[in-house]
Amino acid sequence: MSRNKFPPKPRYDPDTGPVYLYGLHTVRAALDNPGRDKRNLLATPNALARLAESGGVGRMKPVETTPRELDRLLGADAVHQGVALEVEPVSRFGLDDVRNPQLVVVLDQLTDPHNVGAILRTACAFGADAVVTTARHSPRETGVMAKAASGALDLVPMIEVRNLGDAIEKLKGRGLTVIGFDSEAPAPLRPRSDNVPMAIVLGAEGKGLRQRTRELCDDVVRLDMPGPIKSLNVSNAAAIALFAVTAGRPTA
Repeated sequence: MSRNKFPPKPRYDPDTGPVYLYGLHTVRAALDNPGRDKRNLLATPNALARLAESGGVGRMKPVETTPRELDRLLGADAVHQGVALEVEPVSRFGLDDVRNPQLVVVLDQLTDPHNVGAILRTACAFGADAVVTTARHSPRETGVMAKAASGALDLVPMIEVRNLGDAIEKLKGRGLTVIGFDSEAPAPLRPRSDNVPMAIVLGAEGKGLRQRTRELCDDVVRLDMPGPIKSLNVSNAAAIALFAVTAGRPTA
């Protein structure tokens, strides 16, 4: 491993600067993704040893660093586990790139990278074929999003669309039933016993589904909360929704 330390620099701006992924699971998934353009690997000796145990670093030439230097680069709140990988944003897909989709998650202008990352992770766990986001009013790929996704950003196709309504219509045309989730919906969510292709649509934090999005759904349901708190974070709601709509599917 090269002993050249990267020069001291101010903390990077995740909204405008390069994309740094950090954390062992996140970096491992990016290293294993042949479609990911990887630029520079910064790692402590201990982190590099752990990466070597899980599959190595391919042709990357790591630059040795220290936890303190990574804290200075990424910010003290970043749980980097001694490793950061500078990358190009993951390649975006189109709906036509996903063949025979059975389960798709659609995000209607979600803006919080923590929530989008957590939903990606949950979507991956439930075997979703893709996650659809809007080109506007959705977060840029950042280390925060990738860390919350715990590698799912490199495992689940993320599709960015300019017109969400057209995308929903296309999913319906491909045979998917589209279920929207809204706290004001008349019908409660029930576990499904069928195995039909399904798209679930989740609205933005605080605002919920836009009117046009709601109108395009085949059905709109709510999550009933019997306890004193009547709402959930959207990433938690996504997990419940995915469990319910896949309840009737055969397990591998």
